[in-house]
Amino acid sequence: IVLDNEALYDICFHTLKLSDPSFGDLNHLILATMSGVTCCLCFPGQLNSDHRKLAVNLIPFPRLHFFMVGFVLLTSRGSQQYSAFSVPELTQQMWDAKNMMCAADPRHGRYLTASTVFRGKLSTKEVDEQMMNIQNKNSSYFVEWIPNNVKSSNFAIDQPSQWEDKGQFHPS
Repeated sequence: IVLDNEALYDICFHTLKLSDPSFGDLNHLILATMSGVTCCLCFPGQLNSDHRKLAVNLIPFPRLHFFMVGFVLLTSRGSQQYSAFSVPELTQQMWDAKNMMCAADPRHGRYLTASTVFRGKLSTKEVDEQMMNIQNKNSSYFVEWIPNNVKSSNFAIDQPSQWEDKGQFHPS
């Protein structure tokens, strides 16, 4: 998983509106992101996934094994703020370059594969529909030679309230 300080600082400045982010703020982003990525190891869920399944489904070639992670519903450290978002809103934010934890704009390349992890009480049907919509609307950003290259997982357990999130995104 690729995380870089430039992207983390950009998120702190532009999304979280922090004027002087500390390493604690950066670590909070990493903590929340990694908690989301590894929730499949801790909680049962519909369309469940584990790291072996992620690796098998996301890595078409052994040399292409670096994941770019996006995270949705970012909050600053210590914030008790919670906002309710619909699955379409979460999905749109999930694919936005400003929510990526590495300073690379995915619109300048193509996705080989992607995995989405949703947390909270969400409709599996709605999640699947949104993933199909994304693939259909943005087909030029996905390689055509890997069919069904977006995998979704849905966990009914919420994040702790200080870093509420509903979705993470792991393209390769």
